Amino acid sequence: MSQITIEEELKKSYLEYSLSVIIGRAIPDVRDGLKPVHRRILYAMHELGNSYNRAYKKSARVVGDVIGKYHPHGDSAVYDALVRMAQEFSMRDPLVDGQGNFGSIDGDAAAAMRYTEARMSKLSSEFLADLEKKTVDFRDNYDNSLQEPSVLPTKVPNLLLNGTSGIAVGMATNIPPHNLGELIDGTAHLLDNPDCEIADLTDFIKGPDFPTGALCFGGQGLREAYETGRGSIKIRGVLHVEESKTGRQSIVITEIPYALNKSNLVEKIAQLVGEGKIEGVSDLRDESDRKGIRIVIDLKKGAIADIIINSLYKFTQLESSFGINMMAVSGNRPMLMNLKQVLSAFLEHRREVIIRRTRFDLDKCEKRAHILEGLRIALDNIDEVVRIIRASRSGDDARIALMERFELSKVQAQAILDMRLQRLTNLEHEKLLEEYAEILKKIEYFNSILANEEVLKGVIRDELAEIKENYSTPRKTVLMDQNPDDIDIEDLIPDEDAVITLSRRGYIKRTPLSNYQKQKRGGKGIAGVQTKDGDFIRTFLTTTNHQFLLLFTSKGKMFKIKVHQVPEASRIARGAHIANLLPLEKDETIATAMTMREFEEERFFLFVTKNGMIKRSSIALYRNCRQSGIRAVAMRDDDQLITVQEVQADSEAVLVTKDGTSIRFSCHDARPMGRVASGVKGIALRPGDEVVSGVVTGDPERVQLFTVSQGGYGKRTEIDQHRLQTRGGKGIISMRVTAKTGKVLGAIMVSPEDEVVLLTSGNKIIRMGVKDVSLVGRATQGVRLVRMDDGDFAVGFDLVQDAGDEGGSEFEGEEIE
Repeated sequence: MSQITIEEELKKSYLEYSLSVIIGRAIPDVRDGLKPVHRRILYAMHELGNSYNRAYKKSARVVGDVIGKYHPHGDSAVYDALVRMAQEFSMRDPLVDGQGNFGSIDGDAAAAMRYTEARMSKLSSEFLADLEKKTVDFRDNYDNSLQEPSVLPTKVPNLLLNGTSGIAVGMATNIPPHNLGELIDGTAHLLDNPDCEIADLTDFIKGPDFPTGALCFGGQGLREAYETGRGSIKIRGVLHVEESKTGRQSIVITEIPYALNKSNLVEKIAQLVGEGKIEGVSDLRDESDRKGIRIVIDLKKGAIADIIINSLYKFTQLESSFGINMMAVSGNRPMLMNLKQVLSAFLEHRREVIIRRTRFDLDKCEKRAHILEGLRIALDNIDEVVRIIRASRSGDDARIALMERFELSKVQAQAILDMRLQRLTNLEHEKLLEEYAEILKKIEYFNSILANEEVLKGVIRDELAEIKENYSTPRKTVLMDQNPDDIDIEDLIPDEDAVITLSRRGYIKRTPLSNYQKQKRGGKGIAGVQTKDGDFIRTFLTTTNHQFLLLFTSKGKMFKIKVHQVPEASRIARGAHIANLLPLEKDETIATAMTMREFEEERFFLFVTKNGMIKRSSIALYRNCRQSGIRAVAMRDDDQLITVQEVQADSEAVLVTKDGTSIRFSCHDARPMGRVASGVKGIALRPGDEVVSGVVTGDPERVQLFTVSQGGYGKRTEIDQHRLQTRGGKGIISMRVTAKTGKVLGAIMVSPEDEVVLLTSGNKIIRMGVKDVSLVGRATQGVRLVRMDDGDFAVGFDLVQDAGDEGGSEFEGEEIE
């Protein structure tokens, strides 16, 4: 007994299994565009006489024939395939005419097969035409008891017409549906111009044509798919804006992308509205019926429809990608094929089918002509034929006598003996001669097809034209030249001033700056963010909607989003959690935030850590940022990133510590480093001290250091009072820290014309002019900026640039859970 290793046996068995799945189940044949299960369904219906012009039959009967005779798999798999072939939203041109519940675009399952009925569609008859004329090879079924066709002699380029999708072992296919009329035009052009380029074919075949319509953005991705077999396109649903008599607007979705579950789309929109990612929606309802899709989104008064439309495209599958992968079985092996190869394979199949059909018809006509020739001889000599027959003792003797007398074949002699007496009439004689003449013409025509390639092409061309005339329908999908990525939501959002707030627990929001009113120094402030116990605002930025919001985490990572992508909320609302926007790690918090429009090579970031480390890196290194963030600076385990500032090569920086020490140095002292470097020492800290701020000097209009303490005290100091030192030193006193002032909260550079917004842990907000704060010496404690309740302390402040007095008022809003 021979022995083999288990490795070899497993390899051999798995390869055989893979081939079975690829060829026998998942990948369609390029010639008829059908997988075995679909081919067997159509053939079983053909054998049952279940054609389009006959009565429907129970789906269970069709499924039973398929699994009992040809497809040794589960009945549910076969029924699911039959159901899909009958769904108008799944097939561009359905191959099965279903009666009953065959599912819906909402994802509803079809009724059980015992309830539904089916028959072939009229188009399906073209798949099986001439099957009985030996046009294709037949093979044994799974138990060798019956024969089934290995491919159907289809007249329709079905692989591209209805498309397909399937996952095999190690490969997959995903082909979109196309328009039949365009496919026929492209195929006919290839027939007449076999050396044409793929670009010539795309003049006829513009792009996919989905049964659900929608908009198709092909562009380079579609060209790559047609040229290489792989590519990607974008599909967008179709919608429009309706306005009611009261002036309220509604967005109405009438077409959705291919293979999208409509019910899931509606649920997703409702979810996004509930989460606040899509704002300005007052009502959402599905008004779809048998006439078509109609999803209505009612807008609130003042909502901008274009912004909501772009949000729908961005956050839902109303815009989706379709990855084209034109994998098909050709020559009994899977191949990635381009557009020309697919159409060429179909044309070659049609050539073979027509040749085999012609040979079958020619053979049949020649046999009939042979018989008619004998009958003509008999009629011309009818008296002698009758005499021979009457004189013969038996039929065999008569046949032999006729063969010898008139040099007939056995078949001709037998046909004379089988001829009825009524054929002896003059009328029947004339009919026989006419039939004979007609048969001779057919024989001549069939011979010309087999002998002349141009005649064969003419037959193919005529049949294609007939298919187009009888079955083509107008295009449903609109092809767009413009790339959807070219449509920027920023074009629809005004670049207005905004305030970004971030709480200690990570709640972020965007609020128009006009919601905050200007007050005099020492005021009580207005109601700010409603936070939960133990939470308070720690970051407060003034910016504009079109800028980038750069978020640097305590672990040294950087995230980049647009300001307008931050959910907008009222002044007293808590906002959305930062985890909804950024993929933060456990125990990772946002350390600092800044805004920027462009990332230029000659500009630099200055990173400052709690332990006094600094790093200067080119901003251009941070231009490309993944959605998952990038490493901005290497951090030691016991250190944290506290701030990032933009600097020039000749800028000067000031580091301020919580104990009131500061150091001023030139950024030249920190050489430019790579993106993931850890940096150099900026200040030598005393025990227990840490850096709380890093500011940049150099603005000729802002030459004063504005320092704020946690106790609500602040002061202005001329920057010249902080002498220039070498980085790494211990620094000098910047603010006198007492129990009344509390530790230093931070510092910024200001001018007398600037305004500052200050926030407290009690969620009070005060906006004041810088000139209202006294200009004092470096070692002083400053003046009171805001009166705070017991236990409250200052938690954040920021500069308001070029802001006038809006004279605002209390702004009411709901807390966002």
